[in-house]
Amino acid sequence: MKNSLILFLATFSFGLGYSQSNMDVVLAEIAKNNKTIQANTQYWSAQKVQYQTGNSLYNPTIEYDYLKGSPADAGNQTDIVVTQSFDFPTVYGKKNQLADQQILQADLYLQAANQALLLEAKMICIELVYRNKLQIPLAKRKGATEKWLAQFNRKLETGDGTILDVNKAEIQLLEIKKQFLENASFIAKLHEQLTSLNGGTAIAFKGEAYFEVPVIADFDTLEKEIEAQDYLRKTLEQDKVIAQKQIEVSKAMALPKMEVGYHYQGILGQTYNGFHTGISLPLWESKNRVKLEKAKMSFAETALTEHTNDHYYEIKQLYGRYESLKSILEDYEKINKSADPIKLLDKALSAGQISVLEYFVETNYYNTTFNSYLEIEKEYYKVVATLLKYQL
Repeated sequence: MKNSLILFLATFSFGLGYSQSNMDVVLAEIAKNNKTIQANTQYWSAQKVQYQTGNSLYNPTIEYDYLKGSPADAGNQTDIVVTQSFDFPTVYGKKNQLADQQILQADLYLQAANQALLLEAKMICIELVYRNKLQIPLAKRKGATEKWLAQFNRKLETGDGTILDVNKAEIQLLEIKKQFLENASFIAKLHEQLTSLNGGTAIAFKGEAYFEVPVIADFDTLEKEIEAQDYLRKTLEQDKVIAQKQIEVSKAMALPKMEVGYHYQGILGQTYNGFHTGISLPLWESKNRVKLEKAKMSFAETALTEHTNDHYYEIKQLYGRYESLKSILEDYEKINKSADPIKLLDKALSAGQISVLEYFVETNYYNTTFNSYLEIEKEYYKVVATLLKYQL
């Protein structure tokens, strides 16, 4: 049985170099039509505008006072004051620097969200390829079992067969039909998920080939490449930069605010006019603000350290899984592709060399093994897709 299994797997083994599928086309369509991506783009565009607001001068103030004198011969007094308040000049430069860093982080958040969504879509495509490939042997098994059932029924009618053989074939066919219909249902469900990700527009993906796997570097090199392009790490690094800029803004805001303006006064037929100046003493308003921003800075540093450590071991585990699955698939490639054990079993059953029970036991064994191979192949491509997420 072991030798037959090797021959069977050789027949169904696939090379690791697959033809280019239309998976990239599907991902491009989803990137263009996905409602979440569109909403995220609009949201972060609005956030960029918000980051640039609040750094202009305060609204000017106009005050008018008309005071009637008492007694009547005391005369009336008129005062007009026009003032413009502003922060200490260095505040505006610090706020602009902060806004620039926040805008940069907005782009990183958007790219990270889009990348995660495209990986989700790619995983669905990989699952679809697996299901499409599985449906082919299921259809063949279904047709072959139906053929044997018809033959056993004819033999039963002529007295050359037994009801037991018919029952075995019917049970086998029932199980295969169940697998066939369940797989077809999965395919339909996956297409619905793709349609949802494509903004409700139906998208056809009936591929039976995975994407082409590029040459993957050794772990240390790949880990550095992933970390260099990791948007989540970049956002955490940007948190540190923003926290530092917030500290600088808070320190600048602790400097006095000033106001300048024009003051007119008219009393007893005489007028006075000139400049108005003022300054606010920052005694209470900025209390603990710098302390708060320093605490945020400390949190950002801790979060970055934690993510870097967790992400390293996550990549390491994925890489180990990748090497293991790659080795298994390469072993399948090395197997000689010279025989088809199912055909041998068909001939043996037709010649009466094996019983119906032996035939179905053997075919189930080979079919189960091939199904396992397809699952391993799928997992290999999912691991590769996750490792190469940074390229999306």
